[in-house]
Amino acid sequence: MDFELTYRRFSERSILVEWPQEINEDILEDMLFYKNSILNFSNKSIVQVNNAYCSMLIIYELTIDNLNDEFLSLKRHYLKRNITKKLRSKLFKIPVCYDDEFGLDLKVISEGKKIAISELIRQHTEPIYTVFFIGFLPGFLYLGGLNKGLHFPRKKSPRLQIKKGAVAIGGEQTGIYPNESPGGWNIIGNSPVDLFLPKKKEPCFAKPGDKIKFTPISRTEYQSIVLQIEQGVYAIESEVIDG
Repeated sequence: MDFELTYRRFSERSILVEWPQEINEDILEDMLFYKNSILNFSNKSIVQVNNAYCSMLIIYELTIDNLNDEFLSLKRHYLKRNITKKLRSKLFKIPVCYDDEFGLDLKVISEGKKIAISELIRQHTEPIYTVFFIGFLPGFLYLGGLNKGLHFPRKKSPRLQIKKGAVAIGGEQTGIYPNESPGGWNIIGNSPVDLFLPKKKEPCFAKPGDKIKFTPISRTEYQSIVLQIEQGVYAIESEVIDG
């Protein structure tokens, strides 16, 4: 499926390519095919390609002198993308403790949506989420697939400090804070796993196109995983899947 794309200069050394403005797995797949085509076959002047929900930023080593020529080159790469090859991805199972100690806003969402906390947790752990992109913090996974019944507005006054591993809902999205930081999403639980390890060759365990499944754990299981991580013997459960 070909999408109607728009191309525009983003800066002296970058071009922004935009898809229809929606969170859509078909768009993500198309974007990743296109990204692979650019990275595998373009000239060495392109140093980085970053995608968001429905746009892709292409960063060049030098100033783009002839913008129209570069637009034509990028359009040729789009037509050459290999859409017949399956995208290989991984499904990661992320443990989450939804105890009151961690779920600071569970009651707020429960009352706002008029559902029991147990049902809220069930609806949050039921889907398999898709990693669309990674930002605004290093290792912060933007996930698609949140049950519409759990969509809930961001907080009007963001917290100044959110605990590392906090699992949260903000608008139509859910995600995990990889490090302590300010944030305006509603906190519903916490995962003990390390989501971003800057000293590793690949600091973030997941990439766009991968899948995430949240699994509920008790407070005791949470503490056990923390201990395993400290001892260096814990690994996130995962399996390879075809796109």
